Amino acid sequence: MMQRTGADLRAFIKRHHLTADLIALPVPTPTVETAAAALGVDESQIVKSLLFWVGAEPVIVIARGQTPVDRRLLAAYFGVGRKKIKLMSAEEVIQITGFPVGGVPPFGHLQQIKTLMDRGIFLENEVFAGGGAEDVLMKTSPEEIHQVTSADLLELMTNDGQQHAAGPE
Repeated sequence: MMQRTGADLRAFIKRHHLTADLIALPVPTPTVETAAAALGVDESQIVKSLLFWVGAEPVIVIARGQTPVDRRLLAAYFGVGRKKIKLMSAEEVIQITGFPVGGVPPFGHLQQIKTLMDRGIFLENEVFAGGGAEDVLMKTSPEEIHQVTSADLLELMTNDGQQHAAGPE
């Protein structure tokens, strides 16, 4: 199992001429709450990268702050039963992405991963995602994440606060 480092992520950012910037913090930020507090920003500006198995295929879901990611929505999106959607273990996350849980960036992984992105992320001008370690965050834009990942956009929240999934575009 090959673990990637901040240097690997920095090299990926440079190689792809991205504007993303890595911010080292004096404290670990394994949760949305701790990341927002460490940066002094709203939780909606924190972007989480969650990894699931859809059957045998790895899928990364990039969602805003406290927006829940419901396995039923993913099952409906992929047209499979809910039991086919499983959250990856910490070991599987490292094996697939090269990065630890709590530090997984939206891109720069060991392999190309099918990516879904919450449309709500575009409500923010700049967001902060995992930066490759628990004490590093990546400052970037929703547009840059979408451009690099070629993510399918998914509606995780509606204006009335209800969760639902939209099909592929």
